Amino acid sequence: MKKIFCSAACLLLLLGMSSFMPQPTKVVKKGMVTLACSQQINGGATEKVQLAVDKNGYIKIFDGKSMKGWRGYGKNHIPSRWIVEDGCIKFNATGQGANLEGGDLIFAHKFKNFELDMEWKISKGGNSGIFYLAQEAVSKDKDGKEQLEPIYCSAPEYQVLDNVNHPDAKLGVNGDRQSASLYDMIPAKPQNQNPYEQWNYAKIVVKNGKVTHYQNGKEVLSYQLWTPEWTKLLQASKFSEKSWPSAFALLNNCGGANHEGFIGLQDHGNDVWYRNICIKVLK
Repeated sequence: MKKIFCSAACLLLLLGMSSFMPQPTKVVKKGMVTLACSQQINGGATEKVQLAVDKNGYIKIFDGKSMKGWRGYGKNHIPSRWIVEDGCIKFNATGQGANLEGGDLIFAHKFKNFELDMEWKISKGGNSGIFYLAQEAVSKDKDGKEQLEPIYCSAPEYQVLDNVNHPDAKLGVNGDRQSASLYDMIPAKPQNQNPYEQWNYAKIVVKNGKVTHYQNGKEVLSYQLWTPEWTKLLQASKFSEKSWPSAFALLNNCGGANHEGFIGLQDHGNDVWYRNICIKVLK
């Protein structure tokens, strides 16, 4: 029976019917995938990371135990305020110790078309964010010295916020700084956030420049990158060409030449937890 099954599968491929079969990317063995993760900013060194893939093709970029494949934005290590706790990645803002290091966190492999899923919860009055298509962009200051641009200068942000107790929820326009919003550009509607210290489910889909945000199972916004409409959104935000020219240039060409980038988690100085982080590569 095994020989018959293999012959039939080969015949399907020869007939050009392989699209009916699963198409895993870079799978080295059943249920696993290998991703090359950069070990330092703009460097050639990479680390090959093996990660589990579920039956639906979602790569578990956080396994609940370790942060392999992750590092600090613009760094070659994980800042000490980011820890693994109870199966979560946590930003430990209230941890003791003057020498604890903060900063944003990235999964150090660039993705282009994908569906990103995770759960998050925020502390009372807390603020954080999920970045995508991020670059570690370097510019020169007025003295000609190189400096790393903040991650939000190159990456759209899915807002993570305690809408009730953080003042940012009342700023911006029409609630575009509340949770699941495209920060400072498009409000999430309906606004169906669960309260602070309760879990929320986030999904971000990027496919050929079309971006859709979901919160707790509901589609809350959609937009198209690299269009006149996208430029118009930027010009009406804090990232406008007049207000912040370097951010405008980077975001207007979001994802860079290859339209791909890192997934990032924001240090905004508050306790925040992320878990069940997985990504599915889309064709």
